[in-house]
Amino acid sequence: MTVPAPPTQPHPRTVPPPRRPRWGVRLATAGAALLLAGAGAGHAMVTGLDTAIGRVDPFAGLNDRPRGTEGLNFLVVGTDGRERLDPATRRKYHLGGAPCRCTDTIMVVHLSADRDRASVVSIPRDSYVQLPEHTDPATGEQFPAHPGKINAAYAQGGPRLTVRTVEQMTGIHIDHYLEVDFTSFMRTVDALGGVEICAVRPMRDSYTGLDLPVGTRRLNGGEALQYVRSRHVDGAADLGRMRRQQHFMAALVQRVTSGGVLMNPVLLNKVAGTLVGSVRADRGLGADELMDLGRAMRGFSPASSEFVSVPVADAGYRVPGLGSTVRWDTAKATKIFRALRADRPLAVRHRRGGRGKLVEVAPQRIRVQVENGTDRAGLGTRADTALRKAGFVTSGAPVTAAAPVRRTVIGYDPGWDRSARTLAAALPGAELRPVYGQGPVMRVTVGPDFRSVRRVRVADALDDAALTGDHIMCR
Repeated sequence: MTVPAPPTQPHPRTVPPPRRPRWGVRLATAGAALLLAGAGAGHAMVTGLDTAIGRVDPFAGLNDRPRGTEGLNFLVVGTDGRERLDPATRRKYHLGGAPCRCTDTIMVVHLSADRDRASVVSIPRDSYVQLPEHTDPATGEQFPAHPGKINAAYAQGGPRLTVRTVEQMTGIHIDHYLEVDFTSFMRTVDALGGVEICAVRPMRDSYTGLDLPVGTRRLNGGEALQYVRSRHVDGAADLGRMRRQQHFMAALVQRVTSGGVLMNPVLLNKVAGTLVGSVRADRGLGADELMDLGRAMRGFSPASSEFVSVPVADAGYRVPGLGSTVRWDTAKATKIFRALRADRPLAVRHRRGGRGKLVEVAPQRIRVQVENGTDRAGLGTRADTALRKAGFVTSGAPVTAAAPVRRTVIGYDPGWDRSARTLAAALPGAELRPVYGQGPVMRVTVGPDFRSVRRVRVADALDDAALTGDHIMCR
């Protein structure tokens, strides 16, 4: 894997293309899954889809490529396509502005040799890379190798330079190229009847118009696009957006594999036909390949997919002529791509629920005082220890409650209600009791119903852990 050294002088070509609104995920693995799953509906249908797919040649003239691997590697990118939407739709979903020849979603999707697993690696759009020497496909002008952001590869050299740059950075041999625009994304989600997304906190972004309340909600195509392209929901910007994109893809795979889509040829034809209307792919991804892959992946489910983002060492790495870029954690990124080359899984397989219930506030930020509200000696100590192992900051000195309780009670100050909800998720069945003026410390009075503490985890946590699809979707 190649990571460029910072330049001392900016290259004349290093000025990035004009910044455009960031239009989010373009179906990524879910798009590939729909295309591949279409094989189960028969050769005639897939042949029809094959002819509808736009074709590109992203591999012509490429040399010194990485060695091929077991399994198949797709490069999935997202491009603009808003000009095909009517003005009313563009206004409704905040899709103003002119379309750009750019891509801001880049993912490497590895299908294992046994077709039992899909590994998805999200690449930050502002990743600092060394763009290989190339010829501008529009003008024929030749450019030497120079530093840049990875999303500039498409603007400067189209699919071919994009593939070449990703292969150089990852050491992964790309077998197939898939390009989807967000117009197709919206229409495909609508054809599916929407996709369910859950939020553990309100999500609002004035740039995209996203306004998602706490709870589970089925999003239509336009709302789904707002969700996956929002980068002003929290302070994590693009890195947080990538994790939300992965949540959405897992939910979309769930919708396709469990919603009767694959068993309904009419609906499948409608969904797949909608998707391929604005898809471009390499010529090697034809009807026969789709048939073979679809037959092999009939048992695919969200648990079969795993998601991770390229680990980042510096999300604000300044480079002359480029501004702020994203610098990878080379050591951690190398481990991920080495595993893909060896056809090994990225995620540790946990039993369902083993990674914990999604919450908004991390337990490490919550202080707890435990009281024993029963006559069972040692129960308070057991609860204190279990909460501490789950990450909560306990006093370590449980006390005896002033009065016994019939069931576990969480006393909390309403000013810290989000922390109280996290604690309640860890103590299923506990009663939440507001106590004005109590302050930030939660007070847990353990009742005879206490058995154990359930693990919790923060939604959109920006760690380097790969997660399977069934552990990042709504439950």
